[in-house]
Amino acid sequence: MAERQFDLTRDTLAVVFLFALIAASVWILLPFLTAVVWATMIVVATWPLLLMLQRWLLGKRWLAVTVMTLLLMTIFLLPFSFAIGAFLENFKEISAWTTSLSALKLPPPPDWLGMIPLVGAKATSQWQQIANLSREELATRLSPYLAGVVRWVAEQVGGLGMLLAQIVLTLLISAVLYATGESAAGIALRFGARLAGEQGEQAIRLAGQAIYGVALGVVLTAFVHAVLGGIGLAVAGVPFAVMLTAVMFISAIVQIGVIPIMLCAVGWLYWTGDTTWGTVLLVWTLIIAPVDNILRPILIKQGADLPLLLIIAGVLGGLVAFGIIGLFVGPVILAVAYTLFTAWINQEGAISKNREP
Repeated sequence: MAERQFDLTRDTLAVVFLFALIAASVWILLPFLTAVVWATMIVVATWPLLLMLQRWLLGKRWLAVTVMTLLLMTIFLLPFSFAIGAFLENFKEISAWTTSLSALKLPPPPDWLGMIPLVGAKATSQWQQIANLSREELATRLSPYLAGVVRWVAEQVGGLGMLLAQIVLTLLISAVLYATGESAAGIALRFGARLAGEQGEQAIRLAGQAIYGVALGVVLTAFVHAVLGGIGLAVAGVPFAVMLTAVMFISAIVQIGVIPIMLCAVGWLYWTGDTTWGTVLLVWTLIIAPVDNILRPILIKQGADLPLLLIIAGVLGGLVAFGIIGLFVGPVILAVAYTLFTAWINQEGAISKNREP
């Protein structure tokens, strides 16, 4: 009995020590966690491209890793540098333009606004009420919101340095994972098999497929949709087209889409009196509107044969739960849970069938 008590104490202390060691390790690695997750998502999604480059470069892995790292630097760092430069260059102009809105005097509502079915009369009435306000009254109503916008913009500028550091760290970790991808994948598969046997290994494989499917179906679709929208904005002469394209890309990733921003640009063109380009941009908006609904299911199915509703729920739920990184983590978690649950149901069904006389 004493020996059994001693073993129980020893096992309890071992478990406590193990959990403490894991917690301390996570705490130490916490500053790098975001970069590690992003790097893992990027490497898994672009692994076929790395293998293709390796074949083209006579089987030299280090050359393929170098090319992929330079490609990622071009994709992430150069647009980031250009966007930051353009933002800082136009910061005063943006702030002045935002502040000048408080002194804006709206003209009477245009005739075409009242012709819009269902909402035209109400929109005209609201427009007329705002247009009847004096400059002082309009400034009083807008000042709290405009001050908040300027404050938010200033806060984002202050966090750009940390974002740049995260991008650089992500690129470094991606290069390491490119070089040691097979060994890392082997460790992950052995870990899954150790936890749950064949189903655990299958869950690890499914996680990789889900990452690849989300990268194709969500990110690539958002990129294509935003680029098409940005082309329309640039051709129509809408100001800040590059910044609006970046906003559309983020909006498309979170499943809001580019259409709200495009329609705002169309309304701005009509409001400024440029009805020709407003009509052209409206037609272009209607043309590109169904692109994501057509492209996304096709690309997601190429990565992982999962229900589209599951992927969308994972994207939206992950965004709410974990922030921007949840766009990838959410679908992966749901995909693994869905597959394990389906396998468990099928296994139970097979057992019940075998028990039948």
